[in-house]
Amino acid sequence: MNLKPLADRVIVKPAPAEEKTKGGLYIPDTGKEKPMYGEVVAVGAGKMSDSGQLLAMPVKAGDKVLYGKYSGTEVSVEGEDYLIMRESDIFAILA
Repeated sequence: MNLKPLADRVIVKPAPAEEKTKGGLYIPDTGKEKPMYGEVVAVGAGKMSDSGQLLAMPVKAGDKVLYGKYSGTEVSVEGEDYLIMRESDIFAILA
């Protein structure tokens, strides 16, 4: 992947949508919900504070994160789908 996010932006690979329900029924493509979690694949350098100091990013590549349903901008690079979002759009790091 040739994307390098700037400032406090993060590139996330969304988790695949669920294929079937807990009861074993298969979900058609039109009924699938977008996942609200994924894996961070790249992070920017960080955000500048008011004093001009670079603030480190709390997430790193490889972290599994939880984000909002409508967070980020969808992009497709080399046939792969990604989300580009600000660090503030991430709710939690999944342990």
